[in-house]
Amino acid sequence: MFDVAGGLTLVLSVALFAVKGFALADCVGRPASQFASYETLPKNTWLLLLILALVGNLFSWNPLGLLNLLGTVAALVYLAQVRGSSH
Repeated sequence: MFDVAGGLTLVLSVALFAVKGFALADCVGRPASQFASYETLPKNTWLLLLILALVGNLFSWNPLGLLNLLGTVAALVYLAQVRGSSH
């Protein structure tokens, strides 16, 4: 029988993994010069944070685990601060 809580956890985990992957892909494709104009962390620092977030999600698929929460916050801050500043 389908476990509703397990299904929700899986959907949430995959969605958060996709958000982190999208943030990392955006960071890779963005020129380093734009980071200085947005007055945010350098590109290499964001790359390191987002790679660690994605790898942490691969090791623990629990969306409420500490690694996933920290990685999700990092990805959402990147998207709000850097990607949000460019539009």
